[in-house]
Amino acid sequence: MRRGGAALALAFASLTTTFAAGCATGTVDTAAPGDGVAVGAVLDDFHRAAADGDFERYFGHFAADAVFLGTDAGERWTVEEFEAYARPYFGPGRGWTYRPRDRSVSFTPDGATAFFDELLDNDDLGVARGSGVLVREDGRWKVAQYNLSIPIPNERAADVVRLIRPR
Repeated sequence: MRRGGAALALAFASLTTTFAAGCATGTVDTAAPGDGVAVGAVLDDFHRAAADGDFERYFGHFAADAVFLGTDAGERWTVEEFEAYARPYFGPGRGWTYRPRDRSVSFTPDGATAFFDELLDNDDLGVARGSGVLVREDGRWKVAQYNLSIPIPNERAADVVRLIRPR
């Protein structure tokens, strides 16, 4: 397992409750007063920065060694790789817009790590899901991992698998 992977897996497995944060509705189990709101505010501004095409603000929310997992199985990017991919999409009046809703946030018992999942509305994809991990870096919550996915209704899963399965 990668550095810290076992600790993250153990911490994630021990989480059992959640709470609402920011503009998204949901649930949070908070380790310290205000942490759920603070994590929600970071995620809300992360999404706003992307919608505003504000490259510096958007990427400023990532931890130094963060990873972004996109919707394609081959999309696993370090921050530097993701910046190179995303730069052409950002600029005044450009970016991408995901509107968060139904967010849940949980914390490790020591309060140093937050896990979240959220449903997102997007004009092109419809409903998407974001999930990931935030850590405290220099006293601020930073996105250490963001995983963007497109939920597939169970009754349509077989159709989608037929479309994407290698032949």
